[in-house]
Amino acid sequence: MTLSICVAQLNFVVGDMAGNARKIIDAATQAHARGVRLLLTPELAICGYAAEDLFLRPAFIDACDDAVKVVQDGTAHLKGLHIVVGHPARTAATVVERRDRSVAVARLHNAASVVHEGHVIYTYAKRELPNYQVFDERRYFVPGDAPGVIDVGGVRVGLLICEDAWFDTPAAEASAAGAELLVVINASPFHAGKGGEREATMRQRVQATGLPLVYAHLVGGQDEIVFEGRSFVLAADGTLAGRAVSFEETLFDACFVRQESGWQITAGTDRAHSPEADLWHALVLGVRDYLGKNGFPGAILGLSGGIDSALVLAIAVDALGKDRVRTVMMPSPYTADISWIDARDMAARLGVRYDEIAIAPQFEAFKASLAGEFAGLPEDTTEENLQARIRGTLLMALSNKFGSIVLTTGNKSEMATGYCTLYGDMAGGFAVIKDVAKTMVFKLARWRNAHDPYGTGSSPIPERIITRPPSAELRPDQKDQDSLPAYEVLDAIIERYMENDQSPESLVAAGFERADVDKVVRLIRINEYKRRQAPVGIRVTHRSFGKDWRYPITSKYRA
Repeated sequence: MTLSICVAQLNFVVGDMAGNARKIIDAATQAHARGVRLLLTPELAICGYAAEDLFLRPAFIDACDDAVKVVQDGTAHLKGLHIVVGHPARTAATVVERRDRSVAVARLHNAASVVHEGHVIYTYAKRELPNYQVFDERRYFVPGDAPGVIDVGGVRVGLLICEDAWFDTPAAEASAAGAELLVVINASPFHAGKGGEREATMRQRVQATGLPLVYAHLVGGQDEIVFEGRSFVLAADGTLAGRAVSFEETLFDACFVRQESGWQITAGTDRAHSPEADLWHALVLGVRDYLGKNGFPGAILGLSGGIDSALVLAIAVDALGKDRVRTVMMPSPYTADISWIDARDMAARLGVRYDEIAIAPQFEAFKASLAGEFAGLPEDTTEENLQARIRGTLLMALSNKFGSIVLTTGNKSEMATGYCTLYGDMAGGFAVIKDVAKTMVFKLARWRNAHDPYGTGSSPIPERIITRPPSAELRPDQKDQDSLPAYEVLDAIIERYMENDQSPESLVAAGFERADVDKVVRLIRINEYKRRQAPVGIRVTHRSFGKDWRYPITSKYRA
């Protein structure tokens, strides 16, 4: 007995049901020609993941239903092929009584239907619905209550959807119902280290059931989240039998041959990447898909000669190519000569358009306009923020005129502590490194200088940009560490407090200085109002300042 399985590790677009259906049909056609008998598409492939409150619109669900029918019709001639299609599926409508009216509410399943020769022969409903981190599935779906097992050419296949496989029961009940192998369709957002976590958890399912497992994953960027692909196959003893490429579309085949000793599995295996490589590819894919799927012709960013804007520029060029990226240097009276030199150098290395617009005239005009109001008062952060807001205004004007989106360059350390200017350096459309801590910014810069993964140029970031002390250059001799703890300390506190919910007391007990802990925690708390107004940015940790972080602006809680 031989069963050939193909994972359609594809990049689907939320709301493009017609395009997504066409991708599935094309994949099915190619797979069938190679003798594949089971094609797996990712979770909610028909509508894309995650469609959020579009799931509440009946017309959206109608369009999903129509797209499933398109897949049925478009693959009816592919004899012997079973296609697992992820999509939202209605359950029986219920009537909710409200004071002013009765409203019929369609309850949905997060479903996987098996399409075979033009017919839906089985539909499985996801049983475990995540409602943590970036997930809101209980807002839209109700859980299924039965195991899913299908017959594919004489092989009993247990079907799971993403979160199902992180719990014991769905896999155990599929095994008890006669499954001989498990397949899991997924849309599991990337964060640093998540790939290894998935393989380890799926290994637990395999070891508990004694069944081999195929993990079919989505690839692509959707707003703040990225899906890295990296589909894989585990043998019945938990060893890795094959792994698909990460961060790329692919049709990943695995051949199962039943022998007396069990399943013999043949599949290609891509290597695992370093943490820095994974982060780089995630950021590049996030930029490419955000601009591509939303129709922006290109990107523009302020290039300061500092490490953050240098990193964002390198990411943008790898994602979009040099011809779609424009840089603007906007020197202030406090900009050091080496900032000009390094900015020009980097722009030349990558071959992007580079312009210089001095902001001194506008800065003096603002100060003159406010001179009467500010009479007798010393210069402070007000004047620093004016410079940042002038730059933001200029960048947004160029964006409006030419259509390119402004990429902001603030990192997670700055977002956490409010070391950024509302309507200034926070002004823009997409925050590329919003979830990248400053210490990781330096690591990524060095990694990119040592690697050229997209062929856009080696060592794009001048060494002096990496080694010089970071500065906003908004006052004489300014350094970031004048206002913040050392970045190694700052980032460690942010990770423990913000990402892992450790208390200030536990941080002090772990050896951090009380003054540093109190300062960072206070800055995180009082700058929530800024973060609420920041552009969406790419999530690369298990908790970002986005959908992961839902803290009140107004609160008296201090711990």
